[in-house]
Amino acid sequence: MKLVPDTSVVIDGRITSMIKESGEYKGATIIVPEAVIAELEAQANQGREIGFSGLTELQELSKLAEEEIIVLKYEGVRPSLDQVKLASGGEIDALIRKVALDNEDAKFITSDIVQSEVGKAKGLDVLYLKPQSGEFSPLSIDKYFDENTLAVFLKERAKPVAKKGSLKESTLEILSEDPVSEYELRRISLEILERAKRDPDGFIELEKRGITIVQIGSMRISIARKPFSDGMEINAVRPIVDRKLSDYTHSDIISKRLLDGRQGMLIVGMPGTGKTTLAQSVAIFLSDKEYSVKTMEAPRDIQVPDEITQYTALDGSMENTGEVMLLIRPDYVIFDELRKSDDFSVFADMRLAGINMVGILHADDVEDALQRVISRTGFGVIPQIIDTVVCVNEGDVAGIYDLKFEIKVPDAIPDDEEEFMARPVISVRNIISKKNVSEIFLYEGETIFFSAEKESGHICTEDESEAPETELPPEEDISIKLVEREIQREIGRFTEGAVDVRMQNDSKAIVYIDDRDVPAAIGKGGKNVAAIVNKLSIGIDIKPKSELPSKEVSEEKEKPTVPVQKTPDKNGKGNGLDIRFDKKYLIIHTPENSEKIVDVFGGREYLFTATVNEEGDIHMSKNNSIAQEMIRRYNEGEEIRLRPV
Repeated sequence: MKLVPDTSVVIDGRITSMIKESGEYKGATIIVPEAVIAELEAQANQGREIGFSGLTELQELSKLAEEEIIVLKYEGVRPSLDQVKLASGGEIDALIRKVALDNEDAKFITSDIVQSEVGKAKGLDVLYLKPQSGEFSPLSIDKYFDENTLAVFLKERAKPVAKKGSLKESTLEILSEDPVSEYELRRISLEILERAKRDPDGFIELEKRGITIVQIGSMRISIARKPFSDGMEINAVRPIVDRKLSDYTHSDIISKRLLDGRQGMLIVGMPGTGKTTLAQSVAIFLSDKEYSVKTMEAPRDIQVPDEITQYTALDGSMENTGEVMLLIRPDYVIFDELRKSDDFSVFADMRLAGINMVGILHADDVEDALQRVISRTGFGVIPQIIDTVVCVNEGDVAGIYDLKFEIKVPDAIPDDEEEFMARPVISVRNIISKKNVSEIFLYEGETIFFSAEKESGHICTEDESEAPETELPPEEDISIKLVEREIQREIGRFTEGAVDVRMQNDSKAIVYIDDRDVPAAIGKGGKNVAAIVNKLSIGIDIKPKSELPSKEVSEEKEKPTVPVQKTPDKNGKGNGLDIRFDKKYLIIHTPENSEKIVDVFGGREYLFTATVNEEGDIHMSKNNSIAQEMIRRYNEGEEIRLRPV
């Protein structure tokens, strides 16, 4: 009897099992196509565990041949480079089938359903090995687990270690004084891969050079080898608790917000604190309430019932998965976990498209979580994609936070700071303690996180004091006026005439300025107005005053530039400002503006803002880049002027 196995069967490991256990194929001639050898070699060179698994199976066949239990032959041609590149199109599979076709009385063995159907179409005698079902014997790695074991860590030349206890309190325990050998780890890894291929609840989640991640039931196993790691290592993690949402502290608040239409939730916490377990409870809770729930995971880690479909990255991209979700239109999507910038972008895009989202994020506290989100999505979009942040610590809910978007002067700014204008502010409120714990706002183009009250170490900790709820000030006309003043100040840096601001709503303003000032205010390519929009998070439409009806033209007079005394320099040049130089400093003398804040312009271009001291001087180091630019403009005879802020 002649048998021709394809790559899937060699990797599967069932050829040797069939020979040893049933004895049906003792004395058979096993013909291994050279294309199978090439494919396994390529996979092993890429550090893929399945390549090593297949090569180990061939070594076992060689031993059986040496013992004269079977006859082992290698036939066929080795695939060319072009055929390897076209492997996904079936070129290598065709070479493997050709070996079976050349041996007319051979039985072709495969566990690949497509290869099986093509072989039958070609007239081959095909033996299709279906995935194994039914009871499985325990894995070798199971012996390291007991009812209190959270994870097992095995590494060559090191003692086996287990993490035992609970999420709130766990310890590392040495399981044996004898180090684990590389041979033992290889044997365990091959057994795990074989089980993942046969078990309906098992699959290879990720495989790259030096790392393979396998999911078998509730156990997630990572197999690392060189060059990714400095030695072979197997880490196995499994959940030991199955919790309902009602088992958590403050679960009533979370469930109420989920059912009341709070559509953007983040679950945050440090690694190993129970974020995924809480997300699992949320998914099951929503499914039980007859919502359509899907998950997006890479790798798939959440343990949920069959009613909840788990999706991974489609063609390696969560963006592709997100597009599929928009077509499926589930009620809720659980996104585990947000890591890459693309993940945050997909989360925001799906949320803005109207899908209710629950995201899982590694962060120490609510501030760190929001910083990670803002750095990837921008300040202005946060209120539209996130309204609730749930912090998890030691397996339980440690804090629940509500986000509120307002236009106001941040509470963090002292009352005597009269020049600080109202701006968009995100207030972070601890629902449990009923206190505002943080404010997030833009200042000089930077995102500022101000902690109003740090609670016992970090914000992501429950404050058990029942303080009265802080009432946020209502939006009043004064807020709009303050925003108008801020826009006037920013636009005024590029104009000479009056600036007339007309607020359309909280996020949109029309600004009328003199016709001659429009180009300077807009800037080359719109960079000036874009910078102001970015800074204030307010949409601005600049229009010339000539578009206003004459009766509506603002009677506001032009802001006067500072009257200055023209003082020529040593070369006889001058432009009306008293500018002095010494060995270290550039000094602008303007006694009329003593102790005032002024904007400095070169021609019609804004240069910088400075504070004039009591003597009426502005001091700048001559080595400063701004000072160098100003000196250049001064020496070229360009007009340097000041304007009070």
